[in-house]
Amino acid sequence: MEAKYEVRKEQLLEECAVAPQVFDRVMPRLERFMEPFVESLVRREQIEHAHTFVQGLLSDLDHKNVESIAYRFGQERMPLQWFVGVSDWDDEPLRNQLVQQVGEQLGEDDGVIVFDPSAFPKSGCESVGVARQWCGRLGKIDNCQVAIFMGYVSSREHALVDTRLYLPREWAQDKARCQKAGVPKDRRRHRTRHQLCLEMLARHGEKLPHGWIAGDDELGRPYAFRRRLDRLGERYLLAVPSNTLIRDLDAPEPVYTGRGRTPKRPWQRVDAWAASRNECEWTKIEVRDGTKGPLVVEAIKRRVVGRTHRRQEGHEEILVVLRYRDRDDTTVVKTDYCLSNASANTSLAEFARVAKAEHRIEECIRRGKSEAGLADYEVRNWKGWHHHQTLSLIATWFLVTEARRGKKLDPGNHRFSDTRRPFVDLAPRLRMRYRLPHPTRTPATPHAKRTCSPLPLEAM
Repeated sequence: MEAKYEVRKEQLLEECAVAPQVFDRVMPRLERFMEPFVESLVRREQIEHAHTFVQGLLSDLDHKNVESIAYRFGQERMPLQWFVGVSDWDDEPLRNQLVQQVGEQLGEDDGVIVFDPSAFPKSGCESVGVARQWCGRLGKIDNCQVAIFMGYVSSREHALVDTRLYLPREWAQDKARCQKAGVPKDRRRHRTRHQLCLEMLARHGEKLPHGWIAGDDELGRPYAFRRRLDRLGERYLLAVPSNTLIRDLDAPEPVYTGRGRTPKRPWQRVDAWAASRNECEWTKIEVRDGTKGPLVVEAIKRRVVGRTHRRQEGHEEILVVLRYRDRDDTTVVKTDYCLSNASANTSLAEFARVAKAEHRIEECIRRGKSEAGLADYEVRNWKGWHHHQTLSLIATWFLVTEARRGKKLDPGNHRFSDTRRPFVDLAPRLRMRYRLPHPTRTPATPHAKRTCSPLPLEAM
């Protein structure tokens, strides 16, 4: 056991190797990286605070809230707190710039846009959007805020590009509560999580070259969302719960006895349908390289129709089932069920590639929370939440650009040239090699207020 552990330890250390050139002049690169993002800020103090906050999000702090970042750089807490939580700078242009950069640097025609909800546990009841709802991080219904993230995945890399805060119905119906939390009037109408996804798709879809839309089973569950994407001309592969009902269009039709209505194929749960398949029907697919060899999944597909909320047949779809076995290839440890409006001749390998893209965005969210302070905010109002999230997404994107630079510097090393592997986490190494400089302390001057442009609801 000890010898086996040592071998694995050596493998992990080899994977952590980073070309030394990656760290050369990293701080000047961060300064240049921030320039297009801060162009929309109107005051010098705002620009300095944006630089400081992003540097703090990339620093060695254990808890990356405003107070910790201000003290880390020897600044007063109030000016930075005002900038993040109160100041009237518009965060939308910064996210638009982020989308533009991701589309230009990572864009590919077969790229995948992924939507994924993520919860932030909260103990109080004053934070905007907080309510008792499903929290995946805790695995139960609890007090939390829920954000819908939009990500982009291609063979070059993957990154988060935008987010929306989900406002529960109880909040939308309480005008006084919304006003106290600073929710803009045009955002107080209740929008479902699927409507928020469609809103982000309408705003950014053309800037992100893509051939697919992907999402987890929470997004794929309602038939109306899949039908809406189909009518928009978007090709999707969405996970669905195991109890989703389908009719197998390739199964033989029931024999008509000549009396009564013509019988139809029976409704089946997707898990029951998959369990009834013979082993010879499954196809093994190599998805990507792993540390102990290729990662292989077993897949099967079939033409089906789903059941609508009115208990009627929906449009024709493709059911794709993916099975994952343990390292010994003996036991199925996970099964994913997906529905797609792609053509029937789409290969299983292509379906498996898109299905893995959804897991890439889960990696992005975990990376943002662990390395860029995505969940470390201590603001309660609408404005402060979006300011923190936007700057955290920008900090995470900087890590992605540094990782891609590292791959280009060492093209002969498979650890950097193989873009199918998750990018090497640079944040700990940036912190170990560089002590981020302390910006000059700025006085707590009042910030000029600007009118924020309203965010229209599109393509609902």
